[in-house]
Amino acid sequence: MARGWRIQHKLLLGVGLTVCIFGLVLAGTLRGLWSYYQTVNGVRAKLVELRSAEQMRSALSRLIGPGSMMRLAEAPDQLIEPLRQAKTRLREYSQQLDELDETRTDPYGAIFEREVAGALDKDLTELESSLGILLAPRLQTTAESSGRDGFIRAAQIVCERLDRDSRDLRDKIHEDLDRRINDSRRNYQVSLWIIVPSSAVGLLLMAGLMRAFYGWIFYPIRDLRDGVSRIGEGNLDVRLTVASGDEMEELACAFNAMMNRLQNLYSSLEKQVAERSRQLVRSERLASVGYLAAGVAHEINNPLASIAFCAEALESRFRQKSSRSPIPEDAEIFGRYLTMIQEEAFRCKNITEKLLAFSRGGEKARERTDLARLVQSVLDSAQHLPVSRGKRMELACDNSAAAGLTAWSSPEEIKQVVLNLVVNGLESMDDGGVLTIRLGVENGMARIAFEDTGCGMDATTLENIFEPFFTRNRTGSGTGLGLTISHRIIQQHGGEIEAGSAGQGMGSRFIIRLPRQAADAARSPDPQSIPGQTFKGPRLAA
Repeated sequence: MARGWRIQHKLLLGVGLTVCIFGLVLAGTLRGLWSYYQTVNGVRAKLVELRSAEQMRSALSRLIGPGSMMRLAEAPDQLIEPLRQAKTRLREYSQQLDELDETRTDPYGAIFEREVAGALDKDLTELESSLGILLAPRLQTTAESSGRDGFIRAAQIVCERLDRDSRDLRDKIHEDLDRRINDSRRNYQVSLWIIVPSSAVGLLLMAGLMRAFYGWIFYPIRDLRDGVSRIGEGNLDVRLTVASGDEMEELACAFNAMMNRLQNLYSSLEKQVAERSRQLVRSERLASVGYLAAGVAHEINNPLASIAFCAEALESRFRQKSSRSPIPEDAEIFGRYLTMIQEEAFRCKNITEKLLAFSRGGEKARERTDLARLVQSVLDSAQHLPVSRGKRMELACDNSAAAGLTAWSSPEEIKQVVLNLVVNGLESMDDGGVLTIRLGVENGMARIAFEDTGCGMDATTLENIFEPFFTRNRTGSGTGLGLTISHRIIQQHGGEIEAGSAGQGMGSRFIIRLPRQAADAARSPDPQSIPGQTFKGPRLAA
């Protein structure tokens, strides 16, 4: 009902219909009351008029009743008093008509009554004149007697008119009473036809409005209350369903949108808390590794140097002795093993040097660095590496502005990070693979993206990719410190580094973001150099 209307429009519709029904009922009631009032007043007036008319007819009956003609011929003086009373009653009746005219509300008026009253007054006057002539001194002649009979005959005619007019007046009053009663009955029926259907429609309308009120207001408010209560209990997945088509539905939609944003924010906060927790654990691990690496590198370097020196001396003496005397059968094996000892000793020394460099940390001098030139120089060097054979490396810019992109950084450290990511990308690809490096600007920071077509990474690898000593290198020669060092360098620069992959066999993607301007505030201390201290650094996406 009224789908898509606003609540105020629905309420206005309900109020308008209610007012219309109430107006019809009120109009019918007022019409009935007004008809009743008019009928009562008219009947009361007619009864008063009828009483006065009956009194007048009673007075006239003494003039026009049985034996009146005989008295008129024999003793006309006996009719003088009844004539006077009749005229008095007629005047009273005329006064009564005047009084009723002042308060008369019926539409019929008293025209006929006044005409009859005038005719009666005229007849009484004529009868009075005839009686005056009849009461004159008696005439003795025959002619005078015949004249007297004419006057008596004229008086009789007047009496007959008086009888007829008074009877017509009474009948007219009775007829008016019947007509008023019939009109009142018709008005009563019309009022019933207005009031009864209007009342029935009004009751149905009120029932419909009550039901609509439940659908428009009560049920939506109940659903809103229940939904908010469930959300208040901690169930953020609850969504409100209101289909009223008005402000209630808009409120539910706005509430659902707010809950969607709140849930997204809550999920984002959970991810950030989890990431900050991982960063805290990583920082503690790196701090521990830093202290341990400093001691281990110092203690292991000397034995490794001695092992490498002794192996080199033995190999030199073995070659000198072999040049003077015949070569034993196992000389080649001895030489190979000595060479292997030296290589492994230098490999261990390289690892300890990385550990020592990692433990020292610190920041080097920074300057405005041309990233395109820096990356290109790394690619020029990497193309001579054995791991780059059969593979292609490309440098691309997102737009013309990225061609001269600069960042506020240490060129040597950023070059180390770029080289590390390039080598990792090359090692993850087979022959024919392509490593693409894209330069661009994102949120006011310089952006370097490394995209390869290599073996990709699973969720576990992405989660632990920057952990110390964690490696999934296919060659098995990785130490697990390259990405950890790269991560620390980027953090020290106030930047961000992200690792991503669509899955195993679908390539990998690393994104570096570096500030383009020097930071005004002093940087926070390196978290790896202060054990147990938390670090609120840039976002790190797994």
